[in-house]
Amino acid sequence: MTRTVRCENTGDKKKTLKILIAGGGIGGLVFALAAKRSGFDVKVFEKDLTAVRGEGLERGPIQLLSSAMGLMESIDKDAAREIMESGYVTGDRLNGLADGTTGQWFAKFDFLTPAIQKSIPVTRIICRMELQRILLNAVGEDNVMNKSRVVDFVSDSKKVTVFLENGEQYEGDILVGADGIRSVVRSKLFGPNKEPKYSNFICYTGVAEFHPMYLPSFGYKIFIGRNKYFVALDIGKGRMQWYAFVREPRESPVSSIGDKNMLLECFGGWCDEVIKIISRTNEEAIIRRPIHDIDMIRTWGKGRVILLGDAAHAMLPNLGQGGSMAIENCYWLMLELQNLAQRHTISEIPLDQITTAFTRFEKKRMFRVRIVHSICRLASTLTAFYQTYLLDIGPIFNVAGVLRVKHPAFHVSNKLLQLAMPKFMEWVIVGQD
Repeated sequence: MTRTVRCENTGDKKKTLKILIAGGGIGGLVFALAAKRSGFDVKVFEKDLTAVRGEGLERGPIQLLSSAMGLMESIDKDAAREIMESGYVTGDRLNGLADGTTGQWFAKFDFLTPAIQKSIPVTRIICRMELQRILLNAVGEDNVMNKSRVVDFVSDSKKVTVFLENGEQYEGDILVGADGIRSVVRSKLFGPNKEPKYSNFICYTGVAEFHPMYLPSFGYKIFIGRNKYFVALDIGKGRMQWYAFVREPRESPVSSIGDKNMLLECFGGWCDEVIKIISRTNEEAIIRRPIHDIDMIRTWGKGRVILLGDAAHAMLPNLGQGGSMAIENCYWLMLELQNLAQRHTISEIPLDQITTAFTRFEKKRMFRVRIVHSICRLASTLTAFYQTYLLDIGPIFNVAGVLRVKHPAFHVSNKLLQLAMPKFMEWVIVGQD
C-alpha cells in the first residue's frame, strides 16, 4: 500500500522549508547538516548505509582542501573540529607533480601559505567512512532513512514528491539530487543522455605499509608517464595510499583484486619511489575499478529540483577535487536558500523564487566547478602525448650506462606546469568569497 508523508518540523509549529535529499554520501550529508543548522526540515533517503557503518568495502581516504574545511566551519563548527581531529594534515608537506621515470618534480604546490593568509584550516585527508560517520552523527540518524532508494519524483508549482523503491512517497518543498555519478534524479531531470562516460583509464589502488623512518617525505605526489600516472599520498601511521591509473581504451570487467605483478611490469621503468610503494602493498589489498566522469551540464536545476556533488559534476579523481567541490556547493546553495527563507514566512515559497535562487547559485558556482572539472579531464588526456626521453638507448658499445636524451616537450611541459599549476592550485585552495 502506498503511503504519502509530508515532512514536518516536530519541534516548532512555525512552517519552514522542507528539504528532501536523495543520497547519503558526502554531499548529501553535508547539505543535510547545513539544512538542519539553518532550521529547515530535512530528510535524507539513502539506499545503503553499510559503507558509512563500516560494513562495506573501504573506498580509501578523501582529500579536503582548505576551501572546503573553511566552509565546513561555517556550516557546523563542532563537526568541522571532529573532522580536523580525525584527519591527517598533508597541506604542510611537499605536494605536487613529478615525472614518473625520473621522479623529478615538475611543480610543487604550496597549500600552507594560502590557508594561513586566509585563516582557514590546512588541507588534510580523512578516511571516507570516518567522515561519513561524523556527518551522519551530526545530521542525526532520525533524519536519514536507510534502504530508501529514490526511484522517481514529481515536481509542480506547490511541492515535490519523491517515490521510493519500497512504495513510500514523501512530499517537500525542494528535492536535492545527491545520489552520485549514476544519479536517478539527474536521469529523470535531464534524460538518460547525461550518463557516466568511461575515461579510458582503469584505476588500481592499495595501501603500502612503511616503517615511518622510510616513508616518502611528501604529502602527496602525482607521477606522470605516457598513458599512465601514479598518485601517492601519506595517510599517516606509516601508510601510503596510492592510485595507479592505466589507459585501457575499452572498459573491461571490474575485478575485486588487482594484479601486483602486472603493475610492477607496467611501471617497471619508473623511479624507485613508485616501485617501492607497489612492492610494499599486499596483493589482496589491491582493488581495481574503471574510472568514469560525466560531461558538464549547462544547468543543475529545474523546477523544485537541484543536483549536488557527483550527480551534478562527477569529475576524475586524479587531483582529489570532487569532495571539496561538493562541500563548497553545499555551502553556497544553502546560503541562497537561507536568503530565500528570510523573505518568506511560510513554506509555500513561489516556484519562480526557488528557480531564481537556483540560478543565482549556479552563477556563483558553475564557472569554478567547470574549470576544475576540465583540468582534471585534461590532465588525464595529456598523458597520451607525454614522453620523458627522445632517446633511451643502452648500454651502447659495451660501455656501461645508457644514452638518454630528454624529449623537448619534457622541458616545455615542465616550464608550463611550474608556471600554471601552482597558481591554479592556490586558486582552488583559497575558494570563493
